[in-house]
Amino acid sequence: MKISRRDFLKGTATTLFLAGFNLPAIASSSKKKNLVVIMLRGGMDGLCAVPVIGDKNFEKRRKNILIENTIKLNSDFALHPKLKAFNECWNENTGSIVHATSIPYTQRSHFEGQNLMESGGRVAYQEKTGWVGRAMNLAKLQGDGLALSLPMPLLLRGIPKNNNYFPADGRLPRKETLDLLKSVYADSSEDELLEMMDFIKKRKDEQMMGGTSVRGKRKNRNLAKQAAVYLRKSDGPRVAVFEVNGFDTHAAQGGVDGTHTKCLVEMDDIIKNLKENLKEAYKDTIILTVTEFGRTIKQNGGNGTEHGYGTAIFMAGGLLKKSQVHTDWPGLKRKEMYEGRDLNATIDARSVYASAMSTVFDLDFKRIQKDVFWGEDLQNLSDKLFKA
Repeated sequence: MKISRRDFLKGTATTLFLAGFNLPAIASSSKKKNLVVIMLRGGMDGLCAVPVIGDKNFEKRRKNILIENTIKLNSDFALHPKLKAFNECWNENTGSIVHATSIPYTQRSHFEGQNLMESGGRVAYQEKTGWVGRAMNLAKLQGDGLALSLPMPLLLRGIPKNNNYFPADGRLPRKETLDLLKSVYADSSEDELLEMMDFIKKRKDEQMMGGTSVRGKRKNRNLAKQAAVYLRKSDGPRVAVFEVNGFDTHAAQGGVDGTHTKCLVEMDDIIKNLKENLKEAYKDTIILTVTEFGRTIKQNGGNGTEHGYGTAIFMAGGLLKKSQVHTDWPGLKRKEMYEGRDLNATIDARSVYASAMSTVFDLDFKRIQKDVFWGEDLQNLSDKLFKA
């Protein structure tokens, strides 16, 4: 059977894989802490998810897609009413938001933005590794990850011999698919990716000879349950990465029941099922979201929004210091917006990522700043956002 590259890319959009099994138990003197990253692809609208309260500049620009019956978080911000699981975290003091934040990228291209979202760099396609992978390598957590996608996301690359891959639904790729993948990347410098292909092929041979495999459904909510089981083990992985697609709502974004809401609910389901199934390990976990940019404040003619800049980061887990909306709010008057159209970003999202990894990986923030983010001028938010 012949498989074209187009068919391969279409057919594997929901193929998810697990990685990081059969790891040696962590020494009893070291407390195992987990990091879960949920990548929100397409540009998550922070003002849809966490709208500002009582701002007439905002309300008049979104007459047809304004979210109603929101949940009040504090005097300034509210929560989308469909984010019930996150609201439970908030009420239990294990849910926080960083608002008016973004990676330092303003050109509004999904391809460039998502590359920088994962690499942590400033120049698209310049870096070949991801900020989580580099930090894991710095913490000497080789192969200690749980990757729920194929190929290995850029976010996690940079970990030597990170080759423990198992399919979440028990079905490894067809031989034709593996051959196609190898041909696609044959001329690249992605040595780790090619090594991964070889490992998966070996697993395929083992499976055909009657080897055991992990069973489950492909939906993120079921994968979250499965991931939590492994994350809570003392000898299990310490990092998980999920992907939620569909946030690029140029048309029919809608209000409380719109397209953007469906994507937010998928994110919320992941948080819900992780929280429930992590059990006691939830108190030693940080869950956070990443996205390439936000969306315009003003709705367009198709009741959607265009690519913007500032957005919000959701965080959950017992390692959060408290429930809060942490922000240096820039305002939504035209002169306060980025290029007169977008929520401005006053906090570099990488400051949040670096602070979270400092907490989970027990690394000094300055080391992460220097060795993971090339000495960029980042703000240490560890004491403000996370428990020591």
